[in-house]
Amino acid sequence: MESSQSADVLTDQIGRRFTKSFLDILILQQVNAAPTWGYDIIKKTEIQYKVKLRHGALYPMLNQLETQGLVKSRRELQKGRARKIYEITKDGTHLLEAYRKFTSQYLSDEP
Repeated sequence: MESSQSADVLTDQIGRRFTKSFLDILILQQVNAAPTWGYDIIKKTEIQYKVKLRHGALYPMLNQLETQGLVKSRRELQKGRARKIYEITKDGTHLLEAYRKFTSQYLSDEP
């Protein structure tokens, strides 16, 4: 049986769905890898998931994550420009660990 959609197209669709449904997890993973700023998150999301993340979706989520204590921010001057740099907190790390445990337990290829 031949599929009407290629695996690449389906993978792109899943990436978009993941980005919309798990934006908080996606952001936490990026911030966990290294402290970063909003524009960098937008660019990395576009490259990794082929999704153009809008400012109107990202910054409210960053504010929500900060309010929940999952990330913290600080202002930093870089190349003459003030940037708000986000870092993951212990609670954010715990949430990522729970996400990884869940996905490995329930979404693994093994029965």
